[in-house]
Amino acid sequence: MSNANLKASQSYRTYEVKRTMNQVFGKIGEKVDINEIAFSTEVNVVTSMLWGSSKSSEEIVIGDSFREVDFKIIELLGAPNISDYLPALSWFDLQKRQRDMKKQFDYVDQIFDNIIEKRIKMNSDKSDGTIEDGKKDFLQILLELKDQKDTYASFNMIHIKALLMDIIVAATDTTSTMVEWVMAEILNSPVVMRKVQDELTSIVGMNSFVEESHLPKLTYLDAVIKETFRLHPPLPLLIQRCPDESCNVGGYTIPKDTILFMNVWAIHRDPKNWINPLEFKPERFLNGRWDYNGNNLKFLPFGSGRRICPGIPLGDKMLMYILASLLHSFEWTLPKDDKFDLHDEFGYVTKKRKPLVAIPCQRLSDATLYM
Repeated sequence: MSNANLKASQSYRTYEVKRTMNQVFGKIGEKVDINEIAFSTEVNVVTSMLWGSSKSSEEIVIGDSFREVDFKIIELLGAPNISDYLPALSWFDLQKRQRDMKKQFDYVDQIFDNIIEKRIKMNSDKSDGTIEDGKKDFLQILLELKDQKDTYASFNMIHIKALLMDIIVAATDTTSTMVEWVMAEILNSPVVMRKVQDELTSIVGMNSFVEESHLPKLTYLDAVIKETFRLHPPLPLLIQRCPDESCNVGGYTIPKDTILFMNVWAIHRDPKNWINPLEFKPERFLNGRWDYNGNNLKFLPFGSGRRICPGIPLGDKMLMYILASLLHSFEWTLPKDDKFDLHDEFGYVTKKRKPLVAIPCQRLSDATLYM
């Protein structure tokens, strides 16, 4: 996403994050599922950017539906599939992976059909049928691209829905998972919690909510997030690679069409790369030499090179914005009756084995800020 597009969508992010703070304020003293509120915020921002405002009750239901389907798709992507190793058996679908995935896609397909049909009808109802470039969302751009007659390759409705699905799945699940992991690590370390909130108090003050303009100044929170990415990379094996011709990498011959995985989880915990690698120590990222661009192969949570994640600018901003807002607006404690742990559950995306549930308490003195 370009800086111009990121700036143009700022109002969506501000609205959704502040709405989330209002919803959490309504649950003061109650147990709150951190992943659930983070996912809801992120999916509303992303769908707003894709096809317009998410303020209507109908679109909120869409967001809730996406969470259930999204989790199932991620689960199926990481599930062992014998057909990957014995392609001749794929036609039989012995483990019913294809059937289960098709069921999820069919459900989402109906949602997309409804949204696209409404947009096409809205376009046809306009007197001149045109929309100013600055007011076009992603769906509108895709529909106009489909209707162009001079495109080099065919672009149809299936492609549009596939792109929408790719963006939503990639943007929402990883961000909400990382919000949960960062909050878990912070709640597990009172010293880190105090440092993060002291920084927020110094930069933002106690009489206002966090704004996006504050985010570049939150250096310690940024270090906390990067350290969490190191210990809990959302995609522990990244996206698989497959060379289209045989090649040599580091002295090893990689045959054509070999499926390769890069074990980022192991790289991030390698004692050759990190001092005390299993220790949660955000200070190791305060020297300013680390970023998400994959230039330093000791730290590459988003990959590296031409196949690096294209959503880094939005993902980084949303992750920081949600976390800063939650930690500045509320004090958080763990339920006394819950046993806290940091164990993960292996899969395509590294999730907490036990969902993080915490109890918020008002931190800012002016309650009207939450309204």
